[in-house]
Amino acid sequence: MSSRTFEEKQSQGSPSSGVEFLKGVGQVAGGTLLSITMLASSIVAGGLVGLAISFRNLPDVRQLRNFFPSETTYIYDIKGKLLASIHGEANREVVSLDKISPHLKRAVLASEDSDFYFHHGINPKGVGRAVVTNWVAGGVREGGSTITMQLVKNLFLSHRREFTRKIAEAVLAIRLEQILTKDQVLEMYLNQVYWGHNNYGVQTAARSYFNKSAEYLTLGESAMMAGLIQAPEEFSPFVSMEKAKYQQKEVLGRMLTLGWITQKEYDDALKEKIKLGRIRSFQGSALPYVTNAVSQELARKFGREALLKGGMRVQTTVDAKFQAMAEDTVRKWHKKLLGQGLSKNQIALVAIDPRTHYVKALVGGVDSKTSEFNRATQAYRQPGSAFKPFVYYAAFATGKYDPETIVYDTPVSYRDGSGWYSPRNYDGGYGGAMSIRTALKLSRNVPVIKIGKAIGMNKVVETCRTLGIMSPMEPVTSLPLGAIGVTPLEMAGAYATFANYGWQSPTTVIVRVTDSSGNVLLDNTPKPQLVLEPWAAAATINVMQSVITDGTGKNAAIGRPAAGKTGTTSSEKDIWFVGTVPQLTTAVWVGRDDNRQLATGATGGTMVAPIWRDFMLQALKNQPVEYFKPPSKFPRPKK
Repeated sequence: MSSRTFEEKQSQGSPSSGVEFLKGVGQVAGGTLLSITMLASSIVAGGLVGLAISFRNLPDVRQLRNFFPSETTYIYDIKGKLLASIHGEANREVVSLDKISPHLKRAVLASEDSDFYFHHGINPKGVGRAVVTNWVAGGVREGGSTITMQLVKNLFLSHRREFTRKIAEAVLAIRLEQILTKDQVLEMYLNQVYWGHNNYGVQTAARSYFNKSAEYLTLGESAMMAGLIQAPEEFSPFVSMEKAKYQQKEVLGRMLTLGWITQKEYDDALKEKIKLGRIRSFQGSALPYVTNAVSQELARKFGREALLKGGMRVQTTVDAKFQAMAEDTVRKWHKKLLGQGLSKNQIALVAIDPRTHYVKALVGGVDSKTSEFNRATQAYRQPGSAFKPFVYYAAFATGKYDPETIVYDTPVSYRDGSGWYSPRNYDGGYGGAMSIRTALKLSRNVPVIKIGKAIGMNKVVETCRTLGIMSPMEPVTSLPLGAIGVTPLEMAGAYATFANYGWQSPTTVIVRVTDSSGNVLLDNTPKPQLVLEPWAAAATINVMQSVITDGTGKNAAIGRPAAGKTGTTSSEKDIWFVGTVPQLTTAVWVGRDDNRQLATGATGGTMVAPIWRDFMLQALKNQPVEYFKPPSKFPRPKK
């Protein structure tokens, strides 16, 4: 049966008995007063349910004659290349009714409103059934909404389940069907409805779920999609194929009962092999991880509604070619690490210009096509020894310590609750008296804990907050060893502040945001503030240079002045290298999503420093060599 034949057959029928009774609309005292009496067949003897309410302030449905979906937000790289477009309510591509599979139209009508072509906006049978259900339940449990009522609810009303809202839906549905044809209402509904996973409208949903246009959906696919409408994420085949198949069977059963499909069609549809597409949160994005980070920042500043509907024009801090180079580097090293025994490893990389705190590259994983989870901004992992520079900076800032101050790498124990905590070094031994420079470049654990205890762990926490690390942390004895969760973006931003001698602008992936008319909504022109003690920041950089020249970070040497720190957690679940030159700061993290051990003996110095080195050599290929300012260029703080 063709869709047109089906629709003509529906429209030829008479409205269900009682529609005229429910449509009583009158003009009272210059306003509109609607009296809707809903008579449920099962409670006729029990009397009449009457509801009357004033609807002077309801939206004017006539505006839908010229309705357009919300404006699209466009995201560009720093040179103006389009990276992605985020449509009004995420992905939406409007299609005409004749470009939608007749199977899907029948499936949706069977599931949501089988009397659609008979009623005039409200359905007395559905409303009556809802009244009985809600009367027994003592509250709103069933909607009884027609497709027209669902459409006006999505466009004009809140989603709270209240009796007054249901009446408003009925009023607006009747008004809407006085100005639009049935086909226009159905077309608008199918293009407006939410199908789950950020897909609005039938076309983008069909492409996401089945990797095809809505025009070519089969009966089996159509029934499965129609079954999503009531609870899209719950019944999504991406989440549970079992639940999706159950809903599919329910819809097909309804279609069979209505006589809209044959028994053979029913059987064949249930046997049909469903081939899924993939979730497309940012369909068409050239740089998904960057788009993801931009969207997070926009949502924080303007709200998700503005992001999805505001029609913003966003210039990012990222150059598309530079970003592509970073992504290629991550993919290349992922393969190398697999060959070294690091199975299921993931890599995140963030590069920041310390002079502006603009993000220049942001890679949230090995392959955005298989996982859109952005490990650069969303994965909170332990930094291990890469945390130690924060402790030594806090010590330098007191004026009592400098890079050559002697510390003691000797056994020590601290009271820890009802027991004792005895810190140990990675190699299990002790090195005796040594300078802070030596302690950091060899990544000794005991000296940094002694320094942290001497200056007070609260100072360490305060330093981290100043540097932009907002993860929960307590001033416990083990804090200097990095037993907290941080993101690669936070680590890169913190080291960038050291590299700029304490001057800091908010770390951002956005340069500027305007509306569609060119009005500036956000201007992230750097406005640096001095947040650290400059001598202490320069001293921290100076010590971290020794890490690369003759310490644990020797594999990060790039033939020009650079400072950095390795990081390896005791269980070898997270390995890092974070380093900087005056023009560029980069953090690289390697770990597993399941937070299991990478491999025995995996360290930041042996496995991550080479990744950092490779990336920086490419990134700085045409950049002049610059030198860090020595601490002597700045006045030392008084003790």
